[in-house]
Amino acid sequence: MTDKLIIFDTTLRDGEQSPGASMTRDEKLRIARQLERLKVDVIEAGFAASSNGDFECVKAIAEVVKDSTICSLARANDRDISRAAEALKPANSARLHLFLATSALHMEKKLRMTPDQVFEQAKLSVRFARNLMADIEFSPEDGYRSDPDFLCRVIEAVISEGATTINVPDTVGYAIPELYGNFIKNLRERIPNSDKAVWSVHCHNDLGMAVANSLAGVKIGGARQIECTINGLGERAGNCSLEEVVMAVKTRKDYFGLELGIDTQQILAASRLVSQTTGFVVQPNKAVVGANAFAHASGIHQDGVLKARDTYEIMRAEDVGWSANKIVLGKLSGRNAFKQRLQELGVAMESETDINNAFIKFKDLADRKSEIFDEDILALVSDESVTHSNEQYGFVSLSQHSETGERPHACVVFTVAGKEVKGQSDGNGPVDASLKAIETHVKSGAEMVLYSVNAISGSTESQGEVTVRLQNSGRVVNGVGSDPDIVVASAKAYLSALNKLQSKADRVAAQG
Repeated sequence: MTDKLIIFDTTLRDGEQSPGASMTRDEKLRIARQLERLKVDVIEAGFAASSNGDFECVKAIAEVVKDSTICSLARANDRDISRAAEALKPANSARLHLFLATSALHMEKKLRMTPDQVFEQAKLSVRFARNLMADIEFSPEDGYRSDPDFLCRVIEAVISEGATTINVPDTVGYAIPELYGNFIKNLRERIPNSDKAVWSVHCHNDLGMAVANSLAGVKIGGARQIECTINGLGERAGNCSLEEVVMAVKTRKDYFGLELGIDTQQILAASRLVSQTTGFVVQPNKAVVGANAFAHASGIHQDGVLKARDTYEIMRAEDVGWSANKIVLGKLSGRNAFKQRLQELGVAMESETDINNAFIKFKDLADRKSEIFDEDILALVSDESVTHSNEQYGFVSLSQHSETGERPHACVVFTVAGKEVKGQSDGNGPVDASLKAIETHVKSGAEMVLYSVNAISGSTESQGEVTVRLQNSGRVVNGVGSDPDIVVASAKAYLSALNKLQSKADRVAAQG
């Protein structure tokens, strides 16, 4: 048993299953590059068999990322496994991650299979996968709620067939730390060949204990891999949070006694990138990466920190990427400086034209905003109009009028398939009027299920970042827009969401 703890990031697969968190190929590549800089051991890039789009994303990440192992999820059948292996061919280091439900509830209601059928399928799928790849992970879905005797039988068999990692997921977030740790410990003690595989934990946060359960699985159960996501992103209440488990293990090395390969100074950059890409805002009091994580309001605390930092801080803000170097560029900065900063932030533009378009928007922003922060640049390049000039809808301009006692009115000019159109409407407020103006032409029929505003940096001069979540015909998408004018940001976010609704991306949801 190694003293190295393997960090398995599934932001691009399980994290993407959050309603509205689906990402484009370029967005996934940008996050994958940041995860590589973070020195994540394993990146689960997607579920290759679920759609052609996911296949292409996994393949593209396998081509670009060279320092992390690239993994694809697959159901325990030959078609999924073959498709995943094909997508992973370009990878320097690749892993197939097979999953098959083993709880009585899932076997009966979802799979409609008997335990013996599940046992045989698990065995045969790992055997098939092992002929394609050496690194095979097997997850008994809903493992924590499975019968321990049956689980032992399945796991012993798949290890014998060549599975190199065994993951025991708490798929529905039902576990309690001590019970979950002992559950894994008992499995490892009962299964004769348990030492032939690395044991892994994958916990969901439905009861708010995903991080605690994962750490108990490591400390009590002897697991040496944690599956997690940036910002705890994931469906329902989310997954185990990468930044929290990493800093817990690092800060309390006296207790865990484990080594990590993670470059913790890249944590904040990863958190911001995922937040701005998906539109899922990080709460201010979020551990490690929240805006208040290292803030001290109490006079007693402030006095203590000034005298000796460790009176109230157990880790240094700089260690997770909170840099004093926040202001990076201004209106006098040149194209080369801008391009260099993009590289430092992990943003890879596909062409010089894309860089030029982004630089033009940067200069425009710098004329309106004296100080440009990293967050501003990330928001700018996340703007669909910078890198996706072929989108169905594009923002051009907006004018609106509102005053006390009168109903606000807005006029929005935007492109539809490259052709400019103009929409006008009244509304309950300037934002409502602007979005209704867009709908006068689009007539999407979509229902807005979320509208949120976040200040990118901390002043009234800050850019506003707006997230709009739309639902239509069973599809849920997020659109993100940013601008110093919050009404303009709202229109951009709405058009971004409409573009995602317009794309007929077909995804098959996977649990794990």
